[in-house]
Parts: sequence; structure tokens; C-alpha cells
Amino acid sequence: MTHPRLSVSAVSSWHASFDDDLEMWQRLGIDHVGLSLRKCEEVGLDVAARRVRAAGLRVSNVVECGWCALDDRAAWPAYRDRLGAALATFGAITVITTGPAGSLEWDAAADAFCALVAPLDGARLAVENTSAMRVDLSFVTTLRDTVDLAQLAGTRMCAEVNSCWAERDLARTLGRAGRALAHVQLSDWRIGSLVTPDRCVPGDGDIPLAAIVRHLDAAGYRGAFELELVGPQVEHEGYESAIARALTRTDALLRESLADRGDESLH
Repeated sequence: MTHPRLSVSAVSSWHASFDDDLEMWQRLGIDHVGLSLRKCEEVGLDVAARRVRAAGLRVSNVVECGWCALDDRAAWPAYRDRLGAALATFGAITVITTGPAGSLEWDAAADAFCALVAPLDGARLAVENTSAMRVDLSFVTTLRDTVDLAQLAGTRMCAEVNSCWAERDLARTLGRAGRALAHVQLSDWRIGSLVTPDRCVPGDGDIPLAAIVRHLDAAGYRGAFELELVGPQVEHEGYESAIARALTRTDALLRESLADRGDESLH
């Protein structure tokens, strides 16, 4: 059995279907998962929820919720409805990007995001940081800005490690996030790659994951560490092989770095 805080995202098998994921998770003995809203919608949210319960799966979060442009208020109601359905159906942390700022400068985009999510349950909504190469997804491209935005919006936040690992004073930023930090996405990356996304199995790249896990632990984070592997290296190796290797390595990493935390309940 893998570490109880180790989870696998359905994003790690990007092109696989919802049913394909269920079958692979069963073969690999995975019982702690992150769901893709996109994949769940393909089979119907109620159907997906029933199948997840029947499989005995613990759900760490729901992700792949899409986005809408913050300068296009006409698109907001449909996006809110989609997020609301995810929150109501699965009752789990729902991880989102801000959506592109469009014509808005940073502060105006932050105000728009706050207005967009205000009617939703901020305690179960987590905004994640993205790479600066993906301003089509988000205008918060550092973990520092993500902490600030979550505090402004009254939401929680997700630390996407692949997009923030090289930031200055990361440990202090994680400490400042405090209880707002609701979820962590883990993967590795090889220095020199000019492709995005180009994540790889933990241990295959150059991110100092053990140090970052220790920083998270010191900051008081007690949630899931979720494998979110996506990109050409994972596609080339194959989902099942890459995920199986990632489970083995990350389980060992967590057991070493969180030696006294293995039995703690997730919040």
C-alpha cells in the first residue's frame, strides 16, 4: 500500500477515458485519485460519482475544470455553473486556474476573479499557479501571486510544484500560504527542456522534490501530494508504466521526508 497522502491525477493519463482510468487504477492498486471534470462530464457527473464510490476510491480533488476569460463577463455564468456542479457532485477540493486576464491589467484581473468566484464555496475552491508560458490559462504565474490572490478572493490554493520550484524564497511563500494551501501537485522536470508541458516521473528530472516536500511539511501542509504527469515523456513511456514508477518513487520520497506523518488524516 502506498503512502496514504499520495494521490494520482486523472490528468496523468490525459488521453485515457474515465473507464480506462478506473481499470488502470484498479490494476495498479490505486485508491486515492484526482478526478478530471472533463472526463467525468463525458460519462455524466452522477454516473462518474457512483462509479467512483463503487470502486472505493478516495477523491483528493477535481481538476480540469476549464476556464473563462476574465474580461468577458458574458462567459461567467456558464463557468460558474460548471464549477458549482463539480463542487456539489464530488464534495472535494476543486482546483482551478484563474482564466486569462485578456485586456485587464493584474489588479483589475484580480478584482474580476474575486467577483467571478464570489458566489461559490471558496473553502473548497483552490486556485493554482501556472507557468509564465501559460498566460492563456492564468494571470498568476508565481506562487507568491497565487497566495495573494487566494487571500483576496477568499479561496484556497494549490501549489503546482512544476511551475514554482525555482522561485525565490519558496519555503517562506509556502509558510505564508498557511491553511489556505489545500492541494499539491507533484512531478519532475529536466533542465533544458523548451517544451511545455514536459513533466516527467519524480527522480527522472532536476527538481529538488525532497527539499520541497520538507518545506511543505514545515509549513504545516497536511493534504495530498498528487502526481500530475503530463507531456511527451509520459506519452512516450505510456501512462501505466510512468504512473507505476512515479508511485514507487514518490511513496519512498514521502515515507522518508514525512517519516512521522504517515498516519495523519487529510484535511
